[in-house]
Amino acid sequence: MNEGALLALAAAGDTIAYDALVRGHQSRLRGFLRRLARGDHALADDLAQESFLEGWRKIAQFRGEGAFAAWLARIAYRRYLMWARERKLEPLEDDSNACAGGPSPDQKLDLEMAMTRLAAPERAALTLCYAEGYTHEEAAKILELPLGTVKSHVARGRQKLKALLEVAS
Repeated sequence: MNEGALLALAAAGDTIAYDALVRGHQSRLRGFLRRLARGDHALADDLAQESFLEGWRKIAQFRGEGAFAAWLARIAYRRYLMWARERKLEPLEDDSNACAGGPSPDQKLDLEMAMTRLAAPERAALTLCYAEGYTHEEAAKILELPLGTVKSHVARGRQKLKALLEVAS
């Protein structure tokens, strides 16, 4: 069954259809949240579960104006920000510990360590645009930021990563 049909059934209250949607999107959403949570798998799983529950409660509000995955990622990002605010963390400031990918194990480790040095918005924008494959426009909607701000976060994050990776090599 295609995603559109599953969305229609889920919006009508079909829990089996929503379960299929969750199974189809959980890996990508958890990966995004792991990067935001700086590698904390348990936190990412908790935030993903809360995001999927909120998605179920609000599924009838999904209008199909964008990708369902982007809609879920927006919910997850808000969950992450609420979690950080409750703990009086500064998600918009520099913090330390994230995940990302690269071609070799050594490069993966270097990139992971470099990602930990980025500010949360830079880390989120880079993760969405490069690791998750969203366009800048989609990332802007997910992060609820102006397009220019997302582009700036991506550009600044790339510059910082380049400098950090040059030092590491």
